[in-house]
Formats: sequence, C-alpha cells, structure tokens
Amino acid sequence: MRRKIPSNSALLAFEAAARHASFARAAEELALTEGAVSRQIGRLEAFLGVALFERVGNRVRLAPNGTRYAVQVREILERLERDSLYLMGQPVEGASIDIAAIPTFATRWLIPRLKRFQNKHPNITVHIAERMEPFILAGSGFDAAIHFEHPAWAGMHRHRLLEEVLVPVCSPALLGDAGADVSLDDLPRLHRRQNPDAWQLYAQESGIALTNSAVGARYDLHSMLIEAALAGLGVALVPRLYVGTELEQGRLVAPWPDGKGVAKNFCLVLPESIEASARPLQAFATWVLDEARGVAP
Repeated sequence: MRRKIPSNSALLAFEAAARHASFARAAEELALTEGAVSRQIGRLEAFLGVALFERVGNRVRLAPNGTRYAVQVREILERLERDSLYLMGQPVEGASIDIAAIPTFATRWLIPRLKRFQNKHPNITVHIAERMEPFILAGSGFDAAIHFEHPAWAGMHRHRLLEEVLVPVCSPALLGDAGADVSLDDLPRLHRRQNPDAWQLYAQESGIALTNSAVGARYDLHSMLIEAALAGLGVALVPRLYVGTELEQGRLVAPWPDGKGVAKNFCLVLPESIEASARPLQAFATWVLDEARGVAP
C-alpha cells in the first residue's frame, strides 16, 4: 500500500514558513518565489485536509494544527538531515560501527587506545556516543555497548572486560598542606552523585574510620571527580583504571588501600555472538577484549 506521506518540497516549504512566520522569508531561504511557497503549502493543506495557516490580510500565522505539525515536521527533517550527513561522511571503501559507552570510560580508557585499533583497521570508523543507563540494544542504532554488567542486558551477548576497582586519590599538594599526620577523615571527600554510599562502603571494608562518610561535594561523573581531585578540592574515590597516568606522573597520589568491595564489572554487550557479528564489529570486539586482557599488540 502506498504510504500517505507529503512531498519533500511541500514539507520544506511548510517548515520554513512556520519557522519564519512568513511566506516571503521562507521563499528567500529556499530560493523560491513567494507564490511557489504559497502553492506548496496549499497542496500540503489539501493533502492533509486541514488548514495549517490562518490568513489575516497579507499576513499568515500558524493555526493550532499547524503549530503541532510544525514541531513534528521540524524534528523529522532535522533527523533526516543528520542521518543523511552521517551516511555522506562514511568512507567510500570501508565500514563504520556505532558504540555506546559510559562517558568517563570512553574518554579515560577507550579513546586513548583507539589509535591502535585504527592502525590495525584503517578502513573501519568507530563512532562513540555516551549512554549513562542500560538500554534496549535492538533498534537503538548502536552495534554494541560498553557498560556495567546489569540485568537489563539479559538476552544479549556479554563479555567481561575490566573490573572497576575504586581507590581514594588526591593531589599531593592537598596532603602537603594538611601535614604529615593527616588522616583520611581529616580531608574533604568528594562524591559521585550516583554512588552516595560509596565512602560508607569503603570505610566498612577498609576499616578506616570516617566520622561522617556522606559529607562533601557531589559530582555527576567520575571525570569531574578526577578533575576536582587534581585541583586539590579533596579526596576522590574513583576507578584506578581511570587515573593510571596521573598516578604514574605523580599528579595524583593514592596512599590508601583499594576498595574492592565497591567494585563493578565493565562488559562488552553485543546483540549476537562475536562469530555471528558483521566483520567490522567482529574486529572491534576482538580488539577491545584483547586490550582489556592486556594482550593487544
């Protein structure tokens, strides 16, 4: 059955006229005559069977139906443009994959290693987008996700990557300013908003007494916590795998034990097995698993 979809030219004319509240300005934008824009919108109204604009003398304004339709049409056209530009940007001889990842994991672990993947597979482009919460992979537009293990991934193919072991870190200047006998309880502590009880669990596991484990500034992302620690704002409880470089360089110090009791596991989530996946995704999955095991060349 033939789809009941208006012509592209009519939708473009309508969207421009609705945005400018003017047929003349829409015509100028689209390099058409004002009469051509008016005729396109007239055809669209006839096709839909509703009035989209109210004509008041020589002026026009959106009718209630037109106001609602304009929002929907604008969203569809913008999405179509994004998708078209995305395809236009694909390599002529190559492939691309779309990966959803937790933002700090992407910026602190995945992206710094991607040059090695690029060197091995120069014809595969990896697109990365952030997703903080688990989601339904099927129909999402993503080929795979790198996320925490979670019941929401049931039915997907999950491959464990790394353990997120939290460790308290701070700027060496913070310790220097506080003096040699300073304890963790004496220092300001920084919190990740999504893990409000992390310091309490750490204190229970480590046996380090904290008078009030909930006191301190809160941040949304681990990357924010790391920057706050670097700035000397306090002690941050962050994944060790995110701060390896800063610890090696001495920009951060970790004189306290790791908190393995508050650890989580990262996993690679695929809609099907690696063997059944398309070759570009097979290559990426194999590479990222090797990187996590520390065996990638």
